[in-house]
Amino acid sequence: MASIFGFRSRDPARDRQTDLQRLDRLAKLFDQIGAEIEAEKTGLENRYRSTAANAAFLVEAMENGSASTDKSSDVSAMTGAILNYERRIAELARQKGLMKELRHSLDAIVDEGAEQASAAVGLARSAGRG
Repeated sequence: MASIFGFRSRDPARDRQTDLQRLDRLAKLFDQIGAEIEAEKTGLENRYRSTAANAAFLVEAMENGSASTDKSSDVSAMTGAILNYERRIAELARQKGLMKELRHSLDAIVDEGAEQASAAVGLARSAGRG
């Protein structure tokens, strides 16, 4: 586009394309981070279940006399690990929710930009006819 002063501005379609590419990179980053969070959470949940089962079997064995009561320190360590797993899993769930919110907000920005671009094209066409 040229102006009466000889200054050239970029085509709005080119600007829109640049914006969409940038927002697409951001969306992919949000998706990648979300997948990383989910993978960590899944691994922790598996370890949580395994540790909880081991602790339960050890406590039962101690109660039945088939394991030494000296193993109570092992039960305490497993209990600490279980509590840490629960804390971290809750934090990861919070982070995953945040990534979903950010992704949703980004989608809304892209949709809003598309609506604005369509409106601008419609105005340009109307101005060209009038």
